[in-house]
Amino acid sequence: MSCKNSRKKSGDTVGHSPQEVQQKTEDLLRNFIDYAIDHNGRVDDSIVLGQPKLVQLLYEKNKFVPAWSLKEKWLPLGDSLFNFISTAKLNGLFPEDYYIKSLQDIRTKFFNDSAAKSDRKDAGMWTRAELMMTDAFISIVRDIKLGRLPQDSVTLRKDSVLTGEFYLQHFNELRHLGSIAKLVRILEPKHKGYQLLKAGIPKFLDSADYRDFTNVPAPAKIETSDFRKALQKRLFEGGYIAFDSVMADSSQLANAVKKFQQNKNITVDGKAGEGTVRMLNLSDREKFIRIAISMDRYKMLPEKMPEKYIWVNLPSYYMQLQSGDSVKLVSKIICGKAKTRTPLLTSAVSEIITYPQWTIPTSIIVKEILPAVKRNPGYLSRKGFSLVDGKGDEVDPYTVDWAKYSKGIPYRVVQGSGDANALGVLKFNFPNKYAVYLHDTNQRYLFGAASRSLSHGCVRVQEWEKLANYIIRNDRPEAEGKIAILDSLTSWLSKKEKHSIPVKNKLPVYIRYFTCEGKNGSIVFYEDIYGEDKNLREKYFASK
Repeated sequence: MSCKNSRKKSGDTVGHSPQEVQQKTEDLLRNFIDYAIDHNGRVDDSIVLGQPKLVQLLYEKNKFVPAWSLKEKWLPLGDSLFNFISTAKLNGLFPEDYYIKSLQDIRTKFFNDSAAKSDRKDAGMWTRAELMMTDAFISIVRDIKLGRLPQDSVTLRKDSVLTGEFYLQHFNELRHLGSIAKLVRILEPKHKGYQLLKAGIPKFLDSADYRDFTNVPAPAKIETSDFRKALQKRLFEGGYIAFDSVMADSSQLANAVKKFQQNKNITVDGKAGEGTVRMLNLSDREKFIRIAISMDRYKMLPEKMPEKYIWVNLPSYYMQLQSGDSVKLVSKIICGKAKTRTPLLTSAVSEIITYPQWTIPTSIIVKEILPAVKRNPGYLSRKGFSLVDGKGDEVDPYTVDWAKYSKGIPYRVVQGSGDANALGVLKFNFPNKYAVYLHDTNQRYLFGAASRSLSHGCVRVQEWEKLANYIIRNDRPEAEGKIAILDSLTSWLSKKEKHSIPVKNKLPVYIRYFTCEGKNGSIVFYEDIYGEDKNLREKYFASK
């Protein structure tokens, strides 16, 4: 049957009885699917199947019997799928990805129009609904199981591609379960963070405001009239200032900004700086996309997490020590600045070092130290750094011809151990190619800052002592060995001695990037400190 004919109601597609409609639907399924496969998924001008060959497989294995309807009626399974698509946002999905408008139009014609009786006789319309719902089912299974984000260097999933057999198995399982929601619960991540985030969506959606607000441009050093106009209009739209017809003065704008800052629980200073402007531009529409991205990030984790592990969420500026379903330790962290980002990685703590030395990474040498020593070689001693050659001998920086180096130097730059060391008094080593680790800091006052992306890339841990005690206790279950090491640790720290404590039962470390989390039935949003969500949104969710 041609595509043109498939769009029209004719004697070939209209049945005179429910049984005849059923038979014609089964026949048309074969024809429509064959046509779609030959035409890049296109069924007609408005319907393009994403996975026509998988759709064909599912119907072939079930002898082309409709899955969602029977004899001019929706089956309970069809209602279940349609209802799930209608409320897809509750699962961090978008209804428009699953033919919601076309399906709504068909259901309206079947049940609400005066011509509904004749419409229900049209097997062609039932067939198109079948194909869209089956294709939607395939997309839902993929999006719930794998998510929509690309695999990256830290992805730990083993099943990055789902086979036709997988879809067929779950298509048949759905028919047995009788509910798409039950199947989704089987497929979705069991990670507690995912479940908490999902649990917060209903409350978020109940109060979400999907209006389009004025975008405020990035603030310049000197405020322009265009910036002030956009800022005032956005504050007016949000109800923070009473007018936008005339230009507000500086005092009125500052008071309105303060109201916004108080409402968003950010630093209240009345200044529309970069952080405040980012929050002004973060609409509920953008927040939901953040939710969708975060839920997909959970799908990139292993299906089963270790029994015990360290979880570092960079945008939240917090670290958790997880043991089973309970959190044993929560600590503030400081992570890398935007220019020296903390990398996302998976590793395991293998060593604890007291009073460590800091060997400066090459990236920092090139960006910061080399330009400084070219201006003044005394920079190194002023910072407490030593210059060490390949033999381990210290080199006088005044004897080096710094002008000939631009991309690196044939020396190591080392900061000796001590209270002034940037690593503080304790370091937690774990294998990784970025030369980063968890550690104490000599700038502990910075843990009081609200925004804590301040380091060169390593993760500074406020509760470093509690973390060390936990790792040692977990590593040596026997009482005597545990007490001996803990006593030694206390002694070494008091004497300011450098020592290494090997960790036999290596504790997994996950450094990840989630800009929102579920807490107490609500969702807490964090700043997109490295612009990771912004990049993903522009690349994979641009149409949302």
